[in-house]
Amino acid sequence: MTSVNSDKLSSARFAEATDAFVEVFTASVGFDKRMAQQDIQGSTAHAVMLCACGILTEQERDAIVGGLVQIGEEIASGKFAWSIKQEDVHMNIEARLTDLIGVAGKKLHTGRSRNDQVATDIRLYLRSEIVQITAQITRLQTAILDLAEQNADTIMPGFTHLQVAQPITFGHHLMAWFEMLARDRERLRDCSGRINVMPLGAAALAGTSYPIDRNLTAELLGFSGPSANSLDSVSDRDFAIEFTAAASLIMMHLSRFSEELVLWSSAQFDFIDMPDAFCTGSSIMPQKKNPDVPELVRGKSGRVTGHLMSLLMLMKGQPLAYNKDNQEDKEPLFDTVDTLINCLRAYADMVPHIRAKKENMYGSAKRGFATATDLADYLVRKGMAFRDAHEVVGLAVRLGLASGRDLSELSLVELQQFSVLVAEDVFDYLTLEGSVAARKHVGGTAPDTVRSAIQLARKRLMS
Repeated sequence: MTSVNSDKLSSARFAEATDAFVEVFTASVGFDKRMAQQDIQGSTAHAVMLCACGILTEQERDAIVGGLVQIGEEIASGKFAWSIKQEDVHMNIEARLTDLIGVAGKKLHTGRSRNDQVATDIRLYLRSEIVQITAQITRLQTAILDLAEQNADTIMPGFTHLQVAQPITFGHHLMAWFEMLARDRERLRDCSGRINVMPLGAAALAGTSYPIDRNLTAELLGFSGPSANSLDSVSDRDFAIEFTAAASLIMMHLSRFSEELVLWSSAQFDFIDMPDAFCTGSSIMPQKKNPDVPELVRGKSGRVTGHLMSLLMLMKGQPLAYNKDNQEDKEPLFDTVDTLINCLRAYADMVPHIRAKKENMYGSAKRGFATATDLADYLVRKGMAFRDAHEVVGLAVRLGLASGRDLSELSLVELQQFSVLVAEDVFDYLTLEGSVAARKHVGGTAPDTVRSAIQLARKRLMS
């Protein structure tokens, strides 16, 4: 009789043992064991459903459920013996279940395949992780709101092209970060709805001939319902790609935050003081205080974007239905989750300790002719066409540059040489305080408007 590798539950088809290298090369248990609890959760629901449909006896169901509980405890305690010979998390758990309860363990796989099993596990896993990610986003948003509230009156330069453009408040700038994260939360919530569809029961690709109740299984697992097409259920990973796309956008936003923190903490800007606990020194230059956390988060954004590209390339060439290629979906997905949660946590811990250097911010805004647009608007309100006002202000700025003074430091006589429409009230509009206070519409930078936006944002976080 030909010897076969009988250690594997699926080995009877093969007359030769798996090559040792191929066994290691094709195994996924080294990383997919991360979904062990989701696998047990799905298997438990499947067993309960099989019993309800008369496919398993109550005794078999109870033995299976009890065995799965014990396996879950073994895994949680670190006592579970993972075997590469069993290839993946699913076969490891099933093999251990069979060891524990005998033939009833072999009946668990009735009416399903590893194809729909793994698709279900990934969806359960992502559904759970999105809850954790959203919690970290909320922590960060709360920290941003607190810092914004402390700095609703703190004037700083707003930039375009990294050039001083108009005065804004630091609180207003921080609220822009809040809004980016708010959209990120919405994307995750929207994505979660498409993740929360159950593939279990699709089996290998065509469904099963057993009289299963997929609606019952979906209800037991908290899914919104079963998937509509068995081929699609097991073969597509668009839900994982969509999640990774949402994660890439979050990391892109964190990267932009990081870039600003790196700039603002530099000696050239000196707008903020970064907390020591989130910075490091230099091995050779004792004066250095490097913003390592923002820099590292900025770098990790490329890592997550790379995972998105990897998943897209993984899926684009696959025919229906399941292919072994899809084993490669988990490592980039798991790393995306880990990277995202860690970066959000670092930011949520760091932001409350950022201190604004208000005098430096104010001085920078004053040096950059930030109220030039206010002077143009003033002339327009006096009846001048905007393009003419733009020209007049340009001449005034040229004088300020030549004399080393801000517009607010030019005399009335000097300003009147450019337009007879200029009167003494012009200086009410040329101060930084007057400029920000004038922008009191919804979404504007006026301190009172910023405070109102913060109050509304806190309510939004509760919804």
